[in-house]
This record gives sequence, structure tokens and C-alpha cells, in this order.
Amino acid sequence: MPRPSAAPLFPRSFAAEAGVRPDFSRIAEAVSPQARVLDLGCGDGALLDYLKQARDIHGYGVEISDANIAKCMSRGVNVIQMNLEEGLSVFASDSFDFVILSQTLQTIRKSERVIHEMLRVGRQGIVTFPNFGYWRHRWQLLTGRMPVSETLPYQWYNTPNVHLCTIKDFESFCGNQDIHILDRIIMTHDRTITALPNILGSLAVYRFETLA
Repeated sequence: MPRPSAAPLFPRSFAAEAGVRPDFSRIAEAVSPQARVLDLGCGDGALLDYLKQARDIHGYGVEISDANIAKCMSRGVNVIQMNLEEGLSVFASDSFDFVILSQTLQTIRKSERVIHEMLRVGRQGIVTFPNFGYWRHRWQLLTGRMPVSETLPYQWYNTPNVHLCTIKDFESFCGNQDIHILDRIIMTHDRTITALPNILGSLAVYRFETLA
């Protein structure tokens, strides 16, 4: 069973004032000061920029979009343009303390391969993803519609998501793959959910390592 997360290192208002997603402060709580961090699918570099301010990390991002590469560079974020679906062969094993996949897991076709590559190049992995088992998603499916929510904002015809999963799905995957879950935080908006997390939680944050 995952251990409960430690007490917050930063006030929730820190992330809100910085204009970033609520899960950023939860990720920062899991990252050690001055850690070596790799962010896969880093987008515009907002998370790495936030972690630099909050934890003084040494960060690198992987991104495929030309537009997002330009945004990373404007923030002063170190970024490599590559398709993470093709693996992380450019990085040696144990190159990083933490490898992060923040709300990107559901967009990846080769999810299993990418997660194992995370644990090859990093000591620990941190993943955040929308919980497809959230009650609002279940209700929309029952009414005959594909779910649209804060964590799943796209319509069926323009979504980048290809592999949606629930909290139970991810934990079952980790158990089958000899991956040890260190911490788990389930959220809805900026609130931590403890009761019925697979129903009441809209976003999951996991920190994990390999058992091998």
C-alpha cells in the first residue's frame, strides 16, 4: 500500500499565485531540493520553471512541439526535442533523481515502455493523470456521453488522450510490473481526497520506484 504523503512543504497559495496547476505544489512536495529532474512531455516548461523556483532543481524537459520548445526556451528551461514514445536512449541509466510524467500518461500509446524507461533513467518516477473513474466521468458515460471535465477538457473528436485509466487500473499495473508505490495523493481541484478516492478523486499523483 502507498504511504500517505508527507505534510505540505509549500502553501497551496504558492502555486495559485504562480498561476500554475494545483498538482504542481504536490509534485514539488515529492521532489528533493537541488534534485536532478527530467520532465517528459514538459509542454511550455511551466512545471520545471515552478520547480526551479520552489526547489532549486536542475531540470531538463523532453518535448516534441516546436511551439512549446520556443516557450521553454523563453522561460530559460533546458529542453530536448524528441518523441518520448521512441524511448529515452539519449539518457544514461540513473541520470536523474526524479522523472516526471505530468498529465501526459493518457496521451502515450506505449505507456508500459515509457514508465519502465522512466525508472531506468531515474531513481524515482512521479506520474499525474486524470482519474477516469471519477464520479462525474461515470455519470456522463451513463447518460451516453463521453466525459468532459476540468481534467478531461477535450471533446471526443479532438482529444489527444488514447489510454485513459482509473486509480485502480494504475495500481494494478504497478503491482503486475514490480513497481513499488511510495506515495499517492488523490485530488479534486486543490483538495485532497481520502474517502472513496477512485470515485471522488478527479486527479491522481503517484511517486514510485522499481522493485528490481
